[in-house]
Amino acid sequence: MTALPAAGHAVTDADLGLAHAPLPADEVVAGSPTTAMAVLDDTGDREIGIWEMTPGTARDTEADELFVVLSGRATIVFEDPSLRDLQVGPGSVVRLAEGMRTTWTVTETLRKVYIA
Repeated sequence: MTALPAAGHAVTDADLGLAHAPLPADEVVAGSPTTAMAVLDDTGDREIGIWEMTPGTARDTEADELFVVLSGRATIVFEDPSLRDLQVGPGSVVRLAEGMRTTWTVTETLRKVYIA
């Protein structure tokens, strides 16, 4: 389990050691990406956390989420042809809706803070 700061204390996102696990084979399109996460707060009707994915390509069905990329780079391709591909990197702010089908190609390990 990732050690989170006590109230009134701080850590950087780099201090959060995350335990990675392989993605399910049916989600992987290319490479051998792994993911990890740390839930920072889930006391209300929303969850706030840190999520990370190593280089590779994987499919996902999204949750209702807002996220900010802290580090790394990726391209997010939407199955819905009316949506443009997104190039994301540090500082990118993205909103996803429940049920969106996406393909993520991570070129540099991507770490984001999310609210879902």
